[in-house]
Amino acid sequence: MPSLSVDQFVDLPRFLTVLPVYNESQHIAPVLDQVSRHASDVLVVDDGSDDGSSELLRRRSDIDVVFHPQNRGYGAALLTAFDYAIVHRYDVVVTIDCDGQHEPQRIAQLVAGCECADIVSGSRYLDQHAPASQAPADRRKINQQVTAELNRRLGLDLTDAFCGFKAYRTQSLAQLDLTETGYAMPLELWVQAAWHQLQILEVSVPLIYLDQDRSFGGALDSASTRMNYYREVIDRAIRACCEKPALLEAGGRLCAVPAWPCR
Repeated sequence: MPSLSVDQFVDLPRFLTVLPVYNESQHIAPVLDQVSRHASDVLVVDDGSDDGSSELLRRRSDIDVVFHPQNRGYGAALLTAFDYAIVHRYDVVVTIDCDGQHEPQRIAQLVAGCECADIVSGSRYLDQHAPASQAPADRRKINQQVTAELNRRLGLDLTDAFCGFKAYRTQSLAQLDLTETGYAMPLELWVQAAWHQLQILEVSVPLIYLDQDRSFGGALDSASTRMNYYREVIDRAIRACCEKPALLEAGGRLCAVPAWPCR
């Protein structure tokens, strides 16, 4: 796709591009160099890195950085970023990983999609004919299983539940009450998005895996443990929504959520 520079964003809403970082010293410089060419406002949330990433970030003057003194988790880094975007009144917040697996030149496409959707989510599996890297087998299988489960239980139509390349309307994020701090936070987000009946648009993005052996860390390196954790978060998020009062339309009528699994 054609590459857009920062000065071509005059017709886009005011957006913040966010990168959660934990021990990404190998990728920080090239990824941020690329992101800065395609986004004027960039925030990095350093989630307690101890590999020199923090020092590299402190040397840059073209980005803002929030430092977590200790590692709190992928979800916690995103929650910090969402709060920042809301407080600073951005119209849209884009999330992009710092491991080189996403293409920053697509940022404008995701932002533009927020004109018609609350969440624009990259999907590595939407275009079945696109050339792609080979995802690790256990990750692809879990993604398929979790995506199918979310679709079945929530009435969604997703093809990729876990892609970290997304754009959100900030006012829509402000409706959510996200609490999960780990890797499964996006699953809690999907549950709450369905509950609030947010408009979701998937756009095709390339499947790029630069590190087939990349670790989740600790027990989550076990595929079965990871799957159990994901299902636990989904179940907990659904229960939490079912305990809330029913949604109301402007006229005060109860608003049914399609296929909502409270029973």
